[in-house]
Amino acid sequence: MHGSGSGNDDDGAGAGGGAVAPGADQEYLSLERELTVLLRRARANQGEMAREVHPDLEPAAYGLLVRLDEYGRQRATELAGYIGVGKATMSRQLRALEDLGLVAREPDPADGRAWLVHLTDEGRTRVGLVREARRARYVSQLNHWDRREVAELARLLAQLNGVMER
Repeated sequence: MHGSGSGNDDDGAGAGGGAVAPGADQEYLSLERELTVLLRRARANQGEMAREVHPDLEPAAYGLLVRLDEYGRQRATELAGYIGVGKATMSRQLRALEDLGLVAREPDPADGRAWLVHLTDEGRTRVGLVREARRARYVSQLNHWDRREVAELARLLAQLNGVMER
């Protein structure tokens, strides 16, 4: 597979900064370095994508919108668990998304005490446009890769995400 081209990025993750401990697993050190670069870039991209959805959207809320776009209506507690935040933080984020007209709540027919959150038509349209632009960017950036490499990268990332969710 093609390298990341991150050799010049200094993230303090061991790239060029000090000696490697004897017996250290180079593969895991390389993994840590590349994940650090990937996560830093992902955070920056998430902020850009959030602003593209709405100028006042918090970067952390973009993931909520994508989750709702992919899975449809969900309870706030499910969203909080997925994102890894508490109920109070989730309530604050959902209120902000409601104020922007991107999500709405409705009573859960299975439990009258609970609410289901879903994208509004405006939210679905805005998120869809940003996700399509992001997909097009990936196609452009990786157009020299073999599609099997792209599929393998997606498979390995899904496998890594599954392990890290445990």
